[in-house]
Amino acid sequence: METRREIREFLTSRRARITPQQAGLASYGARRVPGLRREEVAVLAGVSTPYYTRLERGEISGVSDGVLHALAGALHLDDAERAHLFDLARAAQPAAAAAPRRRRTAKPSVRPEVQWSLDAITGAAAIVGNQRLDHLASNQLGRALFSELYAAPERPVNAARYVFLDPRAIDAYGDWERVATETVAILRAAAGRDPHDRDLSDLVGKLATQSDEFRTRWAAHNVRFHDTGSKQFHHPVVGDLTLSYNRLELTADPGLTLITYTPEPGSPSADALQLLGSWAATTESEEAARTTEPG
Repeated sequence: METRREIREFLTSRRARITPQQAGLASYGARRVPGLRREEVAVLAGVSTPYYTRLERGEISGVSDGVLHALAGALHLDDAERAHLFDLARAAQPAAAAAPRRRRTAKPSVRPEVQWSLDAITGAAAIVGNQRLDHLASNQLGRALFSELYAAPERPVNAARYVFLDPRAIDAYGDWERVATETVAILRAAAGRDPHDRDLSDLVGKLATQSDEFRTRWAAHNVRFHDTGSKQFHHPVVGDLTLSYNRLELTADPGLTLITYTPEPGSPSADALQLLGSWAATTESEEAARTTEPG
């Protein structure tokens, strides 16, 4: 990811979505492009037009936090977009720019103690992953909920590859369009935090090459946090489930997060998840028995 270009395209895309009316400005004359003009953003942010123009060209190195906050306010950035702007600004600093390009991260691994904790969670599907949406570890219900994803031969298992490159994913989610949009926004935010992550760059390149749906969404420069919410699943064994998810940082393992998927108690989804657990236990027992059979 080329940081100056990312800054330019992000700021341009945010400026284009705001009307003068939304910004509390009077609008005069026809506009050749949608959204605010550069001089209008400059006024709202309290900077000169030439200075803002430099920022939108990607020349953001050395800009103060105060200016960034003012710019975020002028562009009506939400919390995720504001964090992304600061991430891009940090990546543009001379020390960051001098870092090795496209750094390969260490082979992902999960401590045994984390896996023990996952296995102790029996009433929810639980996944440990990273910012690239790799599934690095899971409990039995997690493997069962994402059984089609885990059936893919490529490792580590990756949710973004599944969403955009596996045709079964469209039926697996009750709202695939929303899931696809959120998936790209999560990866875009991750790229802002670490533009030198070679594995992430390779993943984005593969998805952009093989999926028009991904490529269109990536060009929108949308970002989002993925801390809590709900998802609708359609599982080939137990049918439809609506599950709430919550994401927790594993502070002892930088870069790793724990995501749990839980149903509302007493709901049809709770019954379906319990049935899924029984199916998963039976299936894993049968597989274990087959692997230990002689001959």
